[in-house]
Amino acid sequence: MKPLFLSLCLALTTPLLPLPASAQAAATQAATPGAQIVATGNQILATLQQRRAEFRKDPAALRSYVDSQIRNTFDSLYAARLVLGVHGRGASDADVKLFADALIDNLMQRYGSALLDFEGKPRLRLKSETPLPNGRGMKISTELLRENGAPVPVDYLVRNNGGWKIFDVMIEGVSYVQTFRTQFDTPLQQKSIAQVAADLRNGALQPPAPASAKGGR
Repeated sequence: MKPLFLSLCLALTTPLLPLPASAQAAATQAATPGAQIVATGNQILATLQQRRAEFRKDPAALRSYVDSQIRNTFDSLYAARLVLGVHGRGASDADVKLFADALIDNLMQRYGSALLDFEGKPRLRLKSETPLPNGRGMKISTELLRENGAPVPVDYLVRNNGGWKIFDVMIEGVSYVQTFRTQFDTPLQQKSIAQVAADLRNGALQPPAPASAKGGR
């Protein structure tokens, strides 16, 4: 998995600093989902640049920071059910949570340092907001602007679940959910969800690297 794909899937779905409930409510009312995502993403990209040396000296602090924040704006349970697909039909919430947590932990263990690998001063620009069919949420289309390189299309799928939360990220048209659904199909045919989650957590199963944005960074 290239740094750009992971960084946008994880870093840009992570709020920088949790706001008090009253401030969050005011911000939600004042901004569209796309505006919220772009503002949060740009704040995070800037902070990762500013604190790069600190986090490189203490990878555990980076992991703890991201892990403690990611679930605030990433709908990990819903995304996990989409990744599981037919294998998740009738699955318990407990098994789905095991799978969701194990996948995030595995990715962070393998690629957490990629969050610090952006060069220059990248920033997001909002392009459009489009309702998804059947009231499923919104598609937020953005571009990642870089000092060196062409803009990279980044789309976020969000739904209102106690606030707008991201459940899929698409880099240059490559979907996080669709990529991992394909990659986990065979293991889930052979083992239970709990067994696959355990294999992910102990490193016995490693998700293959999906195709992602050209050029990595």
